[in-house]
Amino acid sequence: MSFDYDRFLVDQLVRPVANLYRVTPLAVGETPAGSPVAFVRQKKLAIKEDIRFYADEGQTEELFRVKARSLLDMGGSRYDILVGDEPIGVIRHKFRESLYRSTWHIGGPDEQEIGLARESSTAVGILRRLIDFVPYVGEFIPIPYNFEIVIDGEVVGGMKRRFAKVRDQYVLDLSGDRERRIDRRVGVALAVGLDTLQNR
Repeated sequence: MSFDYDRFLVDQLVRPVANLYRVTPLAVGETPAGSPVAFVRQKKLAIKEDIRFYADEGQTEELFRVKARSLLDMGGSRYDILVGDEPIGVIRHKFRESLYRSTWHIGGPDEQEIGLARESSTAVGILRRLIDFVPYVGEFIPIPYNFEIVIDGEVVGGMKRRFAKVRDQYVLDLSGDRERRIDRRVGVALAVGLDTLQNR
C-alpha cells in the first residue's frame, strides 16, 4: 500500500499559480523507497483552504484532501482530512500554545486527540518570529523549521526541514509510532499543512 511506510520526503515543486508538493516514501536514510505516492495541490490566495492529494502528477485520481471548516483563519483553526466525504482525521492549530512554539493537535476521525506536533525548539521558534517581523529578511535567512511529534508525552517522530536552493523540502518521520496510531495519510497532510497553513 502507498502509505504503509513510516518516513516520507515532502518537497515543494515551484509553480506560479499553485503550491505543489510531491510525497515520496523513504527507506534507509534519504533513499527513496519507491515512486512518489502523492502529488499535492494548494491554490494560492484561495478564500477557503482546500488542499488536494492525488495519486498521479496529472491529478486524475484524488486520494484525500485537507479542508478548512471556516473562512476565518483565527486561533484554533480546524482542518478536516477527508477521503471523499468520510473523515480520517483532523488537525488543529493551537493558538495559545503557539505564541512562542507552534503547536498542532492531531486527531482521529472522531477528533479525539491522538498526539501533538510542536516546534522542536522554543528558542528557535521565538527567533523565527523576530526575523519574520523584518520585511523580506525572513525569506533569505535559513531558519530551521523542525517539529517533533508527541503521543502520550513521548516523542515518536518529527518533521525536519532540509535546506534546498529553490524549494522547501521536509522529511516526515513517524517510525516511533510503532502502533501506527497516526494514520500515515494524516501525517502527510500535517507535514504539508505545517508548510502551507500558517504564516512562517
